[in-house]
Amino acid sequence: MSDLNRRDFLKIGGAAAAVSFNAERLDAVRLREDASAGQAAQRAAGPLAAPPIATVRIGMVGVGLQGGSHLENFLRIPGCRITAVCDVREERTSWAQQQVTAAGQPLPTAYSRGPRDFERLCEVEDLDLVFTATPWEWHVPVMLAAMKAGKHAATEVPAAMTVDDCWALVESAEKHASHAVMMENCNYDRPEMMVLNIVQKGLFGDVLHAEGGYLHDLREIKFEKKDEGLWRRAWSRKLDGNPYPTHGLGPIANCLDINRGDRFDYLVSMSGPSRGLQDWAREHFPADAPERREQFVLGDVNTSLIKTARGRTIVVQHCTNLPRPYSRIHMVQGTKGMFQGYPNRLYIEGRGEPHRWVDAATVRAEFDHPLWVAIEARAAGAGHGGMDYIEDYRLIQCLRSGQPTDMNVYDAAALSAVVDLSVRSTGQRSRAVEFPDFTRGRWRTTPKLAITGDLMPQN
Repeated sequence: MSDLNRRDFLKIGGAAAAVSFNAERLDAVRLREDASAGQAAQRAAGPLAAPPIATVRIGMVGVGLQGGSHLENFLRIPGCRITAVCDVREERTSWAQQQVTAAGQPLPTAYSRGPRDFERLCEVEDLDLVFTATPWEWHVPVMLAAMKAGKHAATEVPAAMTVDDCWALVESAEKHASHAVMMENCNYDRPEMMVLNIVQKGLFGDVLHAEGGYLHDLREIKFEKKDEGLWRRAWSRKLDGNPYPTHGLGPIANCLDINRGDRFDYLVSMSGPSRGLQDWAREHFPADAPERREQFVLGDVNTSLIKTARGRTIVVQHCTNLPRPYSRIHMVQGTKGMFQGYPNRLYIEGRGEPHRWVDAATVRAEFDHPLWVAIEARAAGAGHGGMDYIEDYRLIQCLRSGQPTDMNVYDAAALSAVVDLSVRSTGQRSRAVEFPDFTRGRWRTTPKLAITGDLMPQN
């Protein structure tokens, strides 16, 4: 790989991933047509609760910006060890090794022979968890390799880019009785967890409608010649829909008990024109620059509407190519009150003045989620205001205690399916497209999400 530049690697990696995807899709089809008795038994048993693990041995695949941040979190979390690291860049595996040994842990094995060296890691290393923070097209191949090798798997968002690959994750997790977790950090942000706490206390009544999104000016990042700029912009050239739905959708899905009493039923989606990236390139690159010749299809604003099986409604938006302040919208509306984010405010019928918002900061002491109260000091200084540490902490806590993980493979599949379904609906003049029921009916009986404030021992 030493004589290949990054662009050549991405071309090769994309082709290799496509071959892998096709093979796994065929496997998924066969599994859906003839589910084994073991899979059926697991589905009937409720959410997967694997045997507890005293010390969680982790293999990290992708230790760039976000992967490196997770690695640093795991080095601060009791009861886990980084025993292997993998990246296409040897300088990043060397950096990761230095971080691990500096924290007092043994030197982890490094894997950097090429884009599929994660397969060797999964086959050779004695691990409990493989964690991937790679470009999106590699999430599914890494997770499938991990589960095939008998490991649990966790991935950055989105878990998959197609419905077929969502099914491949579900079938593999069921076949191998492995956790397959999508690490949606926004589920653990303080306002989102406070709203979940309020909803679960019943103070908003029955939740009927919610809105979320990912509205973030990423133009400069997409055109960088490093990090996400090396791969993320490419998705804007080939998909018109919502390629990144889970940040806004994950927290409101929890409030609506998705896969735990309700499920996504169908979706309609539409996009506006694609102008933002083209305009940015003209303004920042010389006339002969190749960036000026790129053609993009991703609409600058995509809006998707989701109807649930219980009749509730959801709005999900995506906008990353236009100038704007950051927002995830985060609106939850019920029969007795509502929350509206950016700025954070709420209204509960019978409290405060009628028809007037209450600043969320003034009620945080009353409604703060117990987990944030318990872990705030430990999370201080971690990525994205501490929520990255909390999501990593909860994953290790569940694995060590043998509890079901907060987000399971069915959640990863349902939320990630919005990518493919929004593209399909947008391309068909906003026709309604149905969500697969990845749970095969288990959403009716799966217990509601329960996140406690209990802490692990500091060892």
